[in-house]
Amino acid sequence: MKEKQDILKKKIEAAYLGGGQTRIDKQHEKGKLTARERVQLLMDEGSFEEIGILVTHRTKDFGMENQIFNGDGVVTGYGTVNGRLVYVFAQDFTVFGGSLSETHAEKICKIMDMAMKTGAPLIGLNDSGGARIQEGVRSLGGYADIFYRNVMASGVIPQISAIMGPCAGGAVYSPAITDFTIMVEKTSYMFVTGPNVVKTVTNEEVTSEELGGASTHSTKSGVTHLTAGNDLDCIRKIKQLLSYLPQNCEEKPMKYEVELDTEYREELESIVPDSANKPYDMHEVIQGIIDRDSFFEIHKNYADNILVGFARLGGRSIGIVANQPMSLAGCLDVDSSKKAARFTRFCDCFNIPLLVLVDVPGFLPGTDQEWNAIITNGAKLLYALSEATVPRISLITRKAYGGAYDVMNSKHIGADMNYAWPSAEIAVMGAKGASEIIFRKEIKSSDDPQATLKEKEQEYANLFANPYSAAQRGFIDEVILPKNTRRKLIKAFSMLENKAVKIPKKKHGNIPL
Repeated sequence: MKEKQDILKKKIEAAYLGGGQTRIDKQHEKGKLTARERVQLLMDEGSFEEIGILVTHRTKDFGMENQIFNGDGVVTGYGTVNGRLVYVFAQDFTVFGGSLSETHAEKICKIMDMAMKTGAPLIGLNDSGGARIQEGVRSLGGYADIFYRNVMASGVIPQISAIMGPCAGGAVYSPAITDFTIMVEKTSYMFVTGPNVVKTVTNEEVTSEELGGASTHSTKSGVTHLTAGNDLDCIRKIKQLLSYLPQNCEEKPMKYEVELDTEYREELESIVPDSANKPYDMHEVIQGIIDRDSFFEIHKNYADNILVGFARLGGRSIGIVANQPMSLAGCLDVDSSKKAARFTRFCDCFNIPLLVLVDVPGFLPGTDQEWNAIITNGAKLLYALSEATVPRISLITRKAYGGAYDVMNSKHIGADMNYAWPSAEIAVMGAKGASEIIFRKEIKSSDDPQATLKEKEQEYANLFANPYSAAQRGFIDEVILPKNTRRKLIKAFSMLENKAVKIPKKKHGNIPL
C-alpha cells in the first residue's frame, strides 16, 4: 500500500511543479504569479479543492507523447471566497504556454457544468498562448465547447474573466462573453490577430501592448471593465467585485450590516452650480448618497461621459448609472449608451436594483455619431432600461432634455420612483435654443433682438426649466431637497424590495444589437 501511495504522491508533486522550476522562475521574473499561486491567493485559506490534477493530454503527434504533464496546463476546482462557493480555472503558462488542448478544455467544461448545477460564480484566470496547434481541430473544438457553456451560463451565474497573461485568437471570445473582464497592466494582452499578422495584412507597425494591452482595452475599445497594477491587485479586485454580486440569478446580493447614523447629507446641497452651463463631478453626488466609500466603478476609463458601477445603500448592493457633466456635458453618445446598456442588463440579470442619476442635455450631435449608429446604439440603453424588472429609481439633479430624458429611466419607460432636485430642468431642449425656435419671428422683428431673446429665454425657463411642470403631471413623484436624498432612496429601495413584474410571454426580445 505504501508503494502505491508513494506513486500517487509523486504524481501530485509533479503536477504542482507544472512545467518545471525553470519555467516557474521565468514566470516570476516577468512579474507574474503561477496558476497555483493565483488560486491560493483568490480562495479562502485551505478551501480549494482541485479537480482533474492527474489529467494528461492524448496527443501522440509531433513527439507530444514524450511531453506529458499532469494537469495538462490548467488548474481547476472549487472553494470559497469570503465564505461563498466559487469555481475557478487557472491556466498554467509554464505548461505548453498555457495552450488549450482537448483535455485542457474538458477540465474547464467540467467545472463550468458544476458551477451551473450548484448555482455558483465562475472565475477564469487566463494566461494562455492560445490553441495547442499540435492538436489541430480538437483544440478548436475545445474552445467552442467552452464558448457554448459561457452562453448557457450567461445570466444564470456571474462569470468573471481575469486576463493575467496573453489571450489571443479564439481564446478572446470566452472572456468577451463573460460578465466582467479584468486585465493586468503591462503583463497581459488580448487580440484576435497579433502584431505580426497586422503588419503583414495592413502594413501597420504596432506592439502587443499598443494593439491589445490593458490600457488600450480600458480606454479605446471598452473590452476590459477593470485594470489591475499586478496579479495581487487583480485578485483583490475580483474579490471586491464578488462582494456586490449574488451567487446566481435566483438569489439577491448579500446585505451587509451598516451603522446608519443621520441619513441627511448636507454636502449634497452645494454640489450643483447655479449656472446650468457649469460642470460638476457626479462622483461627488454618488459619494454623498451611498454608504461611505462603497462605490466600485466599472469601465472607469471608457466613455467617461457616463458612470456605471456598484455601491451599497443601507448595506444593500445597488447598480448606479449616472451622466457625468465633467465629460461632454454628460451627453449620451455611442460608447456611453453601450456601456450603460450592458451594465443595466447585468444588474437586471442578477437582481441588483438600479439607481439612475440624470444630468443629460441630450444626445451628442455630429456626423461621427450618426454614421456610427447613435440611433441603434442609443436605443440599446432605452431597451435595456425598459426591459429591466429590478427596482428602478431615478434622480434628476439638473438637466433632463429631449429624448435623453425619456431614455434615462423616465417614468414613461417603467421607472418605479422618480425624484428631482429643485435644480432640475426638464424640457424638450435648453431655454435659449427653444426660445430661438418658438419666438423666431418676434425676435427677428424686435428693435433689440438680443434683449427680446433674453426676455423670451427667461419666459421659457420659468415655464419649463424646472421640475414642477413634470411633478404636476406625475412624471416626477417628488421634488426633494438634496440633503434628504440618501434617506429617501434608502426608504424607497426598501419599499421596492419585493417588487414583482410579469413580462409578456416570449422566447426573448430582439435588442437592437
